Parts: sequence; structure tokens; C-alpha cells
Amino acid sequence: MTGFAEPLWLVGLAGIPVLCLLYRRALKARSYAALTFSRVAVAAQARTPARLPRPHALFVLALLALALILVGLADPHIPLEGVDEGVSVVLVLDTSGSMQATDYSPTRLDAAKAAAGILLSRLNPDDYSGIVVFESGATSAAYLSPDRDRVIERLYGIPGRDGQTALGDGLALGVDMADSIPNRHRVVILLSDGVSNAGTFSPAEAASYARERDVPVYTVGIGSTDPVAGTSEYAALDEETLRAIARTTGGEYYAAADEGTLAAIYAGLTDEIPREPKDTSIREVFFAGALGVLLLEMYLRYGRGRILP
Repeated sequence: MTGFAEPLWLVGLAGIPVLCLLYRRALKARSYAALTFSRVAVAAQARTPARLPRPHALFVLALLALALILVGLADPHIPLEGVDEGVSVVLVLDTSGSMQATDYSPTRLDAAKAAAGILLSRLNPDDYSGIVVFESGATSAAYLSPDRDRVIERLYGIPGRDGQTALGDGLALGVDMADSIPNRHRVVILLSDGVSNAGTFSPAEAASYARERDVPVYTVGIGSTDPVAGTSEYAALDEETLRAIARTTGGEYYAAADEGTLAAIYAGLTDEIPREPKDTSIREVFFAGALGVLLLEMYLRYGRGRILP
């Protein structure tokens, strides 16, 4: 059990010993009255230990029901296996000039958007997603939101640019977005094809920032290690930088050979996203237990198996 949402209700448990003490005093007063107004033999028989547990059982059941109700009202939470805590997932997408290359069909950027759409569609209902794009600078294309369909719509509407590659700026902004909602696990997925050649932050500085914020970064390299002609930008794939970012932040690096492997990588990333069991309320269990105890108490008091005459 990890905690209680309303712990003040647990203070009521301190009253149970008080009720026990009052019950014990009531029994003593009853015994003294029996000695005063009844014959000695009858009073002695009433005080025989063999008969004491019979009425006590009803009192114990009532106390147990009260304790279960108080714990239920305190709203206990436990991490349940199979029930995952929601994750904030931020896509950081390179939209620089080299992403217009046609070695991926129809272009690198279009293939990347299609693959990223697969990832977003496979996120859990409790997950939040957002998108950051970068070229000569970085900006938010879709703010972190549980509305997955809206984020996917914004993804497909992202245009290509002709600028340089401010990879560090894009990563830093992605980390800020992922960290904008507290108390959630956060993940950044960075896709780029070029060497960082613009921006305020270097990739190493942005990776260090992600590590400080405890945000793992999964990097995906698109393109080849040789320059690709036919675009306004010529960019060779900088695998060393992308690997260093993943290594520094505790993520993984993936190399996409073509649009098919790129889609497979994004599909598999949903399984790689680290998740933790979700703290789930179990107060209904205690309320159900209290109801069961009360029904048993009523049966023993009024039913065929009653323990009182």
C-alpha cells in the first residue's frame, strides 16, 4: 500500500480502543447489577467464561466493520500490476531542409510523420502526447495533451522547411514540454537526419539538461551516413551524436534504413516506453468487507444461527 488519499479518516481508528474500554466497563456494571438483584448462583453462572465469548462476537464484528469503513473512507491506494501509469510522450521532429530528400518515399519528412502517427495511435488512453519541431529554431507543433486524435492531426499538418538543423534547441524544448505536467513518467523521442549546425544549445548541453530532468530520450536516425543530393540541404546522418544523446539520458538509439524499418521502429517504441504500475484506489474492497461483516453480524444476531437468546 503506497498511501491514503484522505488519511485524516484514520484518526477515527484511535476511537476503537476507547469503545473497547467502554464495553468492558459496561460488562462489569452489568455483572455488579446481576450480583445485586439476582441470586448468587445465577450471577455466578452468568459470569462463567464459557458463555462470555458468545455476546462478545457481535461486538468484535461491529468494531471490525467500523475499522473497515474508516480505512475505506481514507481511500487507500496501491500500485496494481497490469494497470499502467500514464506517460507524457513528446515527439521532437526534424523539419529542416534535408528532410525533403526523397530517399524515403515520398520524402524523409512524410515517412517520419507516417511512422510517428503509428506510435501515437498505439499509446495508452492515459498517455499524454505532444510535438516539437525544429529547423533553424524550435517551436511547439502540438502542446502536451490527452487528445491523441488532435495531436495526430497536427502531426500530419507539419510542413517542411528550408532551414538548418538546431537539434539541441529542439531537444531542450521537448524536454521542457515533457516536464510541464508533474508527477508523470516522461519520454522524449527525437528524430533527425542531419548534423546539428544551428541553434543556441548544443546536442550535448540539451542531453545533459534531459538527464538533469530525468527524461530519457530515444533517438531515431533517418537517412544515410553519406550526403544525399536533390535537396537544399546536404546532411549526412550523425549517428555518433544521436547515440551519445540516448546514452547520456538512459534511452536507446535506432537507425532507420528505409521507410519500412522507420515505421517498425516507431511501432516498437510503444513497447519500449518505460511504465510504472498505477496507484489505484482499493477503498471499494474495504467497503465490501465492511458490508459482509455487518451482514454476518445481523445473521448471528437475528438469523437461525443467532448466538443470543
